[in-house]
Order: sequence, then C-alpha cells, then structure tokens
Amino acid sequence: MDYYSTLGVPRNASQEDIKKAYRSLAMKHHPDRGGDTNKFKEIEEAYRVLGDPNSKAEYDQPKQQSRHMGGGFDVPPGFEGFFGQFGGNFSDLFRPQRPRNRDLNFHTRISLEDAFYGRELMVNFYKANGQEKILNVKIPAGIQNGMTLRLSGVGDDSMPHVPTGDVLVTIEIFPHPEFTRQGDDLIKDITIDCIDAMLGKEIEISTIDGKNLTGNIPPGTQPESILNISGHGMPNINNPASRGRLLLQIKMTVPNLNTSQRDHLSKLYNV
Repeated sequence: MDYYSTLGVPRNASQEDIKKAYRSLAMKHHPDRGGDTNKFKEIEEAYRVLGDPNSKAEYDQPKQQSRHMGGGFDVPPGFEGFFGQFGGNFSDLFRPQRPRNRDLNFHTRISLEDAFYGRELMVNFYKANGQEKILNVKIPAGIQNGMTLRLSGVGDDSMPHVPTGDVLVTIEIFPHPEFTRQGDDLIKDITIDCIDAMLGKEIEISTIDGKNLTGNIPPGTQPESILNISGHGMPNINNPASRGRLLLQIKMTVPNLNTSQRDHLSKLYNV
C-alpha cells in the first residue's frame, strides 16, 4: 500500500498538509459516520506512519532485505559466541515493538511569575473522529525553561486495541524585565551612585513575589559586586518549600556634583 496515495498527498507534502488530509479523510470515512471500516483502517495506518517524522523518514528510505536461512538469521563466522550470550534468542532483538498510538506535542509560553507560583492551563486538540478533547495541565511551581511535562495515556487514540499515546507539553518562560534566572537563583541589577558605594547605604529591594526587603550596601562596595539574599529566589521544582537566592548585582553611576561638593571632595583627596 502506498501511504501517500492513501492520504492523497504528494511525497513532498508537509506535516501540516498530511495532518489536514488525514483529518478530512478520517471524518469522511469514519465508521461512526457510515464510512467503510477497511478504508478507515488504511487511512489510520497511513497517518500513523506519515504523521510521525521519524517513521516517515524510515518509510521513505529504500528497505534493505535481510538474509534468512531456515527461518533464522545467518550468523557470520566467529560471532556465534557473541550472539549466544542472548540465550539463543537472537531473533528477539529484531522482534517488532508493540505498536502504540502517537504522542502529541504542544508548546506553551508562561511568565516568570507563573513559573514561581505554578499555574493551570488548558490544552485542546481534535481526536481522529473529529471530537475535541480538552486537558487541564498543572504546571508545577519552580518549573524551568525548556522542561517538558508528560501526561500519560491521554494523547492520540486513533488506532484501536493498542495503548493510547501521551501528551507532551514543553514550557518556555518569557524573559523578565527585572529578574534574570540562573537555576533556582534570581539575579537583579541594583544601581547606586559611587558615593553610596563608598560610604554604604540602606536600600529597598522588591522580590519576585511582591515583598519589599531592606538591604545594606556595605561601605567600599565595588562595581559588579554580587550581594546575595537567601531564600528569596525561585522555588525548587522537587521541593517547593526550598527557594534559591536573590542575587543583587551592583551597578554604579557617577553623580553630578555642585561646586561646593566638588570643592569639599577636592580638599578631602588633596586634588
């Protein structure tokens, strides 16, 4: 069977075109809509292969024939001992894996605050019979950029009598205007003038969860110094009660002094 002909698409069809053709044919020929069962199974089989980029690539490659002898594989001389370590069941290595429905992959973007508190979101997709399915996805507090959540057994179920696929949701976190994340730590730039750095200063600091803290810039603080405040970073995804650090990266400006201030500074430093 030519899977491309079954779906009515050219061999260079995109994944989106293959999906559209499958949905149209599946709805047209679905047995629940009075369609032909055998035709529907052919459509399902074609989409199972062409709808997955990896299996499609294998299908597009010319098949290599293996030599058989008496129903088994020919074993090259000298390899009998190597294959014997598999308990004489060498053919088990080539036994096809049990078929299962495809996994469905989704991508979503959330804010850093969403990653801090955790949140729920809705994922919706259409099953082979055209029925819409809505899932409630719980994003745990402390999730990191690029992590993928797996919801087992709630994905594609277009092939009957085999396990249902999973739903995979990959998380991307928007850049934050105030905080930069580094693992469970948060980095925040604090700008002070060089006089405050020389003499020291008490400052107000806002945290990711909206709290206001009082911090001290010690006298003699240098540009690009890092001051850390424990327990005010991101929660750890495996232990939400544990939080990373808030790291304050010191940036400096040079104040504009009036004549009197410059005179006092000149006398102080003998300039």
